Amino acid sequence: MVQTHEGAGLLGVQTRAPQSPDEARLDRVPNPHPDALYLARFTQPEFTSLCPVTGQPDFAHLVIDYVPDKYLVESKSLKLYLTSYRNHGAFHEACTIRIAKDLVSALAPRWLRIGGYWYPRGGMPIDVFWQTGEPPKGLWLPDQGAPSYRGRG
Repeated sequence: MVQTHEGAGLLGVQTRAPQSPDEARLDRVPNPHPDALYLARFTQPEFTSLCPVTGQPDFAHLVIDYVPDKYLVESKSLKLYLTSYRNHGAFHEACTIRIAKDLVSALAPRWLRIGGYWYPRGGMPIDVFWQTGEPPKGLWLPDQGAPSYRGRG
């Protein structure tokens, strides 16, 4: 399970990339607008992990949408956490769902969804989608903007 820390502990500090998601940490900071219904989006167009069978790199375009409650994820810690998957061997589904569940565990958001748009492995893209439930009523929920595979880019 990923470590969770209060405050922007990694911000402004030279930090080496964690070698695995288990070594990584997610810092959370207080949400300055816990009364507002809004969506925060993180897009990671160059996500990399390893195939657990061949050890070859796999690539994805991740889109993470969440509705904060008391906490926001500090973006540097999220970037380092996502980078930690570069040495992690797991199937597409396992990576995508673990990222979502780690964020839910760290932040306890009002709502979260993730779209993992994976580039082809063996000629077939594998896209993985997960959300915590129905989005809150009244939330403006834009399309994730990732096209169906036709040579993504």
